[in-house]
Amino acid sequence: MIPILLFALVQAAPPVAVKSPLANRFDDCAALAKTDPAKAAAQAEAWRLAGGGLHARECLGIAFAAQERWAPAELAFEQAAKEAEIQRDGRAAALWVQAGNAALAGDDPSKARQAFDRALALPVMSDPMRGETYLDRGRAAVELNDMAGARKDIDAALKLVAADPLAWLLSATLARRQKDADRAAADIAHAIRLAPDEPGVIFESGNIAALRGDHEAARAAWARAAEKDPEGPAGKAAMAALTPRLDKEGEKQTPH
Repeated sequence: MIPILLFALVQAAPPVAVKSPLANRFDDCAALAKTDPAKAAAQAEAWRLAGGGLHARECLGIAFAAQERWAPAELAFEQAAKEAEIQRDGRAAALWVQAGNAALAGDDPSKARQAFDRALALPVMSDPMRGETYLDRGRAAVELNDMAGARKDIDAALKLVAADPLAWLLSATLARRQKDADRAAADIAHAIRLAPDEPGVIFESGNIAALRGDHEAARAAWARAAEKDPEGPAGKAAMAALTPRLDKEGEKQTPH
């Protein structure tokens, strides 16, 4: 549902224009992970065994994530984060976020939330990064069926990243799941203003219209989402919502 940004670390710009050989080797490894992640993983593992430390572990996590090998990716990022904390090099928070996203992608929301907790406990994050991490922890809370915790995290995120349509989309979706139609409608309206052509936002606006009993608006939104994203997750979900279902007597029911 939601893109997972495992390949871009949020970190401060280097203080000098010329990178160290270690940083250059990491950049080469990370670039290789985009084109040949298996080869990048092999190189990163050899580098790690040769004493590559934090940089090697980070690249290994990136390479595993590129292969959607979420459990080993999470472990590599976690180990890199712990090493970053020891070295105090400033990247520990970003690495914990990557570990959390890998765990979340690997259907381990409990471990994901623990990683996000570690990230948020560090004072080095910018407000935008902190806001996005609150969103991630809110997603983990939803997976753990902790709706109160999710609401707290998403509300905290909205104060920090109010220009992010994903924040309003997640807030609207959570409100819909909690049957708070007014909050859902208000939040999806924010998301639509920020990202009017985003299929996921359009699809969710249909879901919220259905919750409010406006089935004509719901069908129109779902049809638009399906047209915008016919092969994507939002478009396919919209098509499913539009497909008539059979009731117990075998008669067609209007989707809503």
